[in-house]
This record gives sequence, structure tokens and C-alpha cells, in this order.
Amino acid sequence: MSDDLHPYVVFLPSEQKTKILGAIFGSRAAVDILNFSLHQGISNRIYQRDLVTKLAYSNKTVIGNLKSLTKLKILNEDMEKTEKDGRTVWVKAYQLSDTGRWFALLLADEKELSGKEKAEILLNLFRAYVKWVRNLSEKLSINNKTLVEIFSEEMK
Repeated sequence: MSDDLHPYVVFLPSEQKTKILGAIFGSRAAVDILNFSLHQGISNRIYQRDLVTKLAYSNKTVIGNLKSLTKLKILNEDMEKTEKDGRTVWVKAYQLSDTGRWFALLLADEKELSGKEKAEILLNLFRAYVKWVRNLSEKLSINNKTLVEIFSEEMK
């Protein structure tokens, strides 16, 4: 494998993979929302008003993409109570879901990630992959002992 190529893996819900890929990569605004979330901090909340202010999209475009990404469970939506001009105001806050984090990380420049973040990504990926292999092996009637043996051999 070339030094400037990196393997990327994203686990997609099989029944919605086309919709998810289309919603994200069919719209520059959706990609920019994921990039914005990545730069804010992958676990931090983002707000519609910040997206409209900092990205060059209309409120309508931002809202449409937020709704689409929320419906496809790329973003989680929550209501947050804040004080503005002495009044209590409720605003929508968005945060990347687990699936959304994978897509945001696809867009990340590897140099921007710390060693700790890379290690966490690897461990999460490994756990998800092992679960997937376990479920598939059960469907194919493969003994878990065989998988453990293969793993032990490869880890030597």
C-alpha cells in the first residue's frame, strides 16, 4: 500500500447505506457541517446559528441538511436551555452520533489527530469489527474457538 494512501472503514446500516452516502457526499453543505463538527471537537455540540454564521450557506440549506443528517442518525439532536437578553430560550443542539463520528473522521487530516485519538479510533474500530465477525461467524456456524485460534496466531 502506498505511503500516502490510508485505509478507511465505515460501518453502515445496510438498509440505509445509499441514503446515508447520498446525504453526506451528495451535498457540499453536509460535508462542511461534518468538517465544522470535526473542528469544533468531535464530541462537542454544534448549533445552527454557528453553522449559518461560519459557513456560507443559507439558513434554509443548513436546516435542510441538519434535518437530513438527524433523520439518518448521523447527528443526534437535543434541545438546550440558554439565557438571552434576560429570557430563557430553547435552542437545538447537534452532536455527531457514533456513525457520524466515523464519517467526520473520514474527512479528518491524519496530521490533525493526536496519537491518543488514533489509538482510540483503532480500538473502537477493532471492537466493532470483532462484533461484526462474531455475528457473521454465528450465522455461518463457525466455532468461536477457531476465531480465537486465528487471532492468537496472528498476534504472535
